[in-house]
Amino acid sequence: MLIEEWKRRKALVEEALIRELDASDIIDDTLGESMRYSLMAGGKRLRPMLLMAAADAAGGNGDDYLTSACSMEMIHTYSLIHDDLPAMDNDDYRRGKLTNHKVYGAGMATLAGDALLTLAFEVLFRQKGVSSDKLVAAAKEISIAAGVAGMVGGQAIDIESEGKKISRDTLYKMHMGKTGALFRASVRVGAILAGASDEVLSALTDYSEKFGFAFQITDDILDVTGDESKIGKPTGSDERNKKSTYVTLSSLDEARRLARETVEGAKGALAQLGDSALYLKELADFLINRDR
Repeated sequence: MLIEEWKRRKALVEEALIRELDASDIIDDTLGESMRYSLMAGGKRLRPMLLMAAADAAGGNGDDYLTSACSMEMIHTYSLIHDDLPAMDNDDYRRGKLTNHKVYGAGMATLAGDALLTLAFEVLFRQKGVSSDKLVAAAKEISIAAGVAGMVGGQAIDIESEGKKISRDTLYKMHMGKTGALFRASVRVGAILAGASDEVLSALTDYSEKFGFAFQITDDILDVTGDESKIGKPTGSDERNKKSTYVTLSSLDEARRLARETVEGAKGALAQLGDSALYLKELADFLINRDR
């Protein structure tokens, strides 16, 4: 089920992203090209998948929330553009292509990221078939996840931690902000839009937090063991940049054990949801076996 459904929904997301860009009033052509360059550069589209799968698990049809799913991908893409900038991680490649600032310059890349972040909220409010109360609740979830309590805050900790050995608690706080917050928001937004009960929303939130944690652990593992041709960017960057990771603070074997344990916990959080959460469980299993 996982591969077939992923391919189907990924194709829907790709088409919708182009449609939403084309529907936006981008007044500068170069800015539009820069935004499209990174947004359509490939990727797993994992956050839209999580949003739609969470809607399924909450009793809805994830396909109905494709517009909202696009807003999550826009925010994710903005974060990648900014992460790659010379003042941040200073990466030359992303998904096997030159990073945005290598093509359009640091200034335009910064603006492209800014534009995708703000456009994401405009796109969210294009969502049809959802009450205004639910859309406002979704916007609040996304703004928190993208801001000082989430992605921006986590990135700030990352910058301050470069070249230092930090505690596991600080590492967890950093990654649950920088990476985990948007996973959490993706799942919660899908559930909220589909009208999840408080009990179901709580279970899905538990799942999302464990999913985000497991994703980051496997990301740290792949930086050591991954194939650059599949990942699309150089491996070993954490060691070169002297960053603390779940591998460097313990060991490769311990990181793998922790990832497996966390994935099982994520799946366990879905026990009450039965078959409606099958796709979410398969997405969690994907983390253990992913190679990019």
